[in-house]
Amino acid sequence: MKGFWRDAVEFFPILLNGVALTIIVTVGSLLLSTVLGLVWAMMRVSGIRALSMLSASLINVIRGIPIIVLLFYLYFVMPDLGVTLSALQAAILGLGIAYSAYQAENFRAGIEAIDKGQIEAAQSIGMGWWLTMRRVVLPQAVRIVLPPYGNVMIMMLKDSSQASTITVAELALQGKLIASSTFKNTSVFTLVALMYLTMSIPLILLVRHFEKRAGKR
Repeated sequence: MKGFWRDAVEFFPILLNGVALTIIVTVGSLLLSTVLGLVWAMMRVSGIRALSMLSASLINVIRGIPIIVLLFYLYFVMPDLGVTLSALQAAILGLGIAYSAYQAENFRAGIEAIDKGQIEAAQSIGMGWWLTMRRVVLPQAVRIVLPPYGNVMIMMLKDSSQASTITVAELALQGKLIASSTFKNTSVFTLVALMYLTMSIPLILLVRHFEKRAGKR
């Protein structure tokens, strides 16, 4: 046990650099997936058949491609097509696109859960489709999708470790590099697991809070 704490003191500052990149990847991809997911969801519920079919097709394609393959494509293949991305940019873009499909389904479910009578009432007083969405539907849908949105945040935090496959030196890769150079696998990966838990537990508690609030309504 003493050996672990000694190793923790030595390796913690190095792993913190990985934590910073983990947070950057998670936050960046979360914002991107939220914007794209909302766009896909709005297309699905627009009532325009072509947009709805296009959105459904995009979502199915995105969900059918493993995240690691998407990351490889963005980082290794796109330069052949004339588009060069840094490892960090590719990680944020890849995770953001991958999770936009799941975000879209959450947003669509939240929108469709709103009472149709409210939409009809809004339109009967002259509100257009977009104004009805912005003032009536989306504010209520946000409260509905908060619990699953929180779960997506937790999954993205953990899946940010896949960015290590394209050389982003986030927490998992930093741990792997330290372990391979010191051979202290137990100490290093125990510390890495504890650091992931430290980041995940507040999000888990936040999701539980949202679920309890949603259950009281």
